[in-house]
Amino acid sequence: MDSFLDVLPAGLVTDMRDLVDEGYPNDRLTVPTGPPYQNGERDLLDSSDAFSVGLKVKSDGLGVNHSVIMIPAAYDWRLSYANLEVRDQYFTRLKMYIEMAATTSERKVVLVSHSMGSQVLFYFFHWVASPLGGRGGDGWVEKYVDSWINLNSFAVYGLEKFLSKEERADIFRAMPGISSMLPIGGDAVWGSIEDGAPDDLPGQEQSFATLLNFRKGDNWTAPAQNLTVSGALDYLFKTSEDWYREQIRSSYSHGVAETTAEVEKNEHDPRKWINPLETRLPLAPSLKIFCFYGVGKPTERSYYYRSPEHSASTKLNITIDTTLTQGDMIDHGVVMGEGDGTVNLLSTGYMCNQGWKFRRFNPAGAKITVVEMPHEPERFNPRGGPNTADHVDILGRQMLNELILKVAAGHGEAIEERVVSNIRQYAAKVKVYEE
Repeated sequence: MDSFLDVLPAGLVTDMRDLVDEGYPNDRLTVPTGPPYQNGERDLLDSSDAFSVGLKVKSDGLGVNHSVIMIPAAYDWRLSYANLEVRDQYFTRLKMYIEMAATTSERKVVLVSHSMGSQVLFYFFHWVASPLGGRGGDGWVEKYVDSWINLNSFAVYGLEKFLSKEERADIFRAMPGISSMLPIGGDAVWGSIEDGAPDDLPGQEQSFATLLNFRKGDNWTAPAQNLTVSGALDYLFKTSEDWYREQIRSSYSHGVAETTAEVEKNEHDPRKWINPLETRLPLAPSLKIFCFYGVGKPTERSYYYRSPEHSASTKLNITIDTTLTQGDMIDHGVVMGEGDGTVNLLSTGYMCNQGWKFRRFNPAGAKITVVEMPHEPERFNPRGGPNTADHVDILGRQMLNELILKVAAGHGEAIEERVVSNIRQYAAKVKVYEE
């Protein structure tokens, strides 16, 4: 298994404001990137170039007696996943490159995805099998894919990006691809006002269950109560323009499928394909999934909001309350929890440690191996050094590169699980159950 597919984001833009044009979801992206396989673009905002080069160099020491093929599969993260195919034929090209790599090497491929790329790849697994997409059938992944290396798992950005600071909110809402990272699973995953959140700690003063919190003030008004994830999403859609609400609801889904019948029905609904709690893994019994992600770095978990100071000059109803800081837990309106500095622990760890143990979400019994890497940065290294677990900088971590190369060289079975966080205790409290 010597064929690598590197699924990482691409599409550097010069001025994000140029992208805002609510009328044209495919063509409004005025900074041209073109189909990623034609121009070979890489996102200069992350370290994927150094990551790929490092893998090529280190592969020489693995004792592999054949060449390692690496194919970058950069995508335009601004587009909704469906429109990646409409505009760039992205998934058609991805399917062709995987088939080519597997055919020419006579070995199955290893897929590597990072952050949002993991959601793109999960969507692809459904698209490639579906008669609504690549028409490869349920046996396609089993035939062509040996392993999926899932780095930092499913990214979930806080709603803060979509609600505060008017210009930034406009930009984020104008790029439907980013909206794929809105929280999924609702209160069953993220917690309720009555029962708290799965990742609440003993003696914690404030539960993580309320994603949006509002202080009362003399000079501003606020919603009558704090909002959980479900309430926050409803609030976002109620206060957004019609075009944005329709774009998201026609592209994505955020619920939980409670039965096998519902999961199988969702295989025919492309809106569900990004959501691992509404659809299943491929029917590929020999597929091996490796979840490698960072832990131990303070990460956004919930927020405090207030009304804008100059409400007459903005379209926003609320903005983040940057005046609020309390100890280590609340930093300028942001309530900190556990994670990799960008994506919180429930997002990176739940499906790998718990969700894919449920038969309806993993009916073929794909083997899943989890390795958590604690954040151990060097004090004076701006990128954290060889033991960082930061969401992006982890791509340069020595241990991670060695693990990836082991899988690529066919020695993935030698990798031992390592879970150092409390994710399994948290996951057991999530209100998603076996059928």
